[in-house]
Amino acid sequence: MTRKSLTKKQRALEILSRIQHLYPDATCSLDYATPVQLLVATILSAQCTDERVNKVTPGLFGKFPDAESLANANLTELEELVRSTGFYRNKAKNIQGACRMIVQDFNAVVPNKMEDLLKLPGVARKTANVVLAHAYGINAGVTVDTHVKRLSQRLGLTKNTEPVGIEKDLMKLLPQPDWENWSIRLIYHGRAVCKARSPSCDICKLVDLCDMNLSDAKSQKTK
Repeated sequence: MTRKSLTKKQRALEILSRIQHLYPDATCSLDYATPVQLLVATILSAQCTDERVNKVTPGLFGKFPDAESLANANLTELEELVRSTGFYRNKAKNIQGACRMIVQDFNAVVPNKMEDLLKLPGVARKTANVVLAHAYGINAGVTVDTHVKRLSQRLGLTKNTEPVGIEKDLMKLLPQPDWENWSIRLIYHGRAVCKARSPSCDICKLVDLCDMNLSDAKSQKTK
């Protein structure tokens, strides 16, 4: 089986099969106990590592464990609790705004429909997909973060540069039950092997299916 002998869809399915074997226990890296905590943690994860978010959320959820308490929190205190995740003022404002809407419009329950989630402040498709998949078991789309974007482009599965375009391309190539499965495992592979500046193509189990050859990888290391 060679890359050239496969259609793009066949290649995507082969990549999916390999990453399922490479990362059989992969799951969402964010710590949470309820849908609203997952929503908040995902908002905090924007331009921040999950590891950092998981250091912040125990203190945050210890004081404000649910939508009602977050909706009524002192904004300055909320900002201080999430400061280390970066862009903390905007994140705190969005968290509080989203929780107020959840309380007022959805009876304090995080909605389980894409169109409703997208109404919440600070929530775009990436966050909505994570919440739907991991809180409700609904594969409404493909979560596209920086890892999924980078690897999907390197693997030649999309030429789009915007997350929504990348998501649409991937949804056409992958079975719906595996949409979130794909994202989680590709994120693991991006962290461990196919890094932004120093991809380890020499040990990559997907290299024969990739658009990025070893010389390209070496050039990345010098940038």
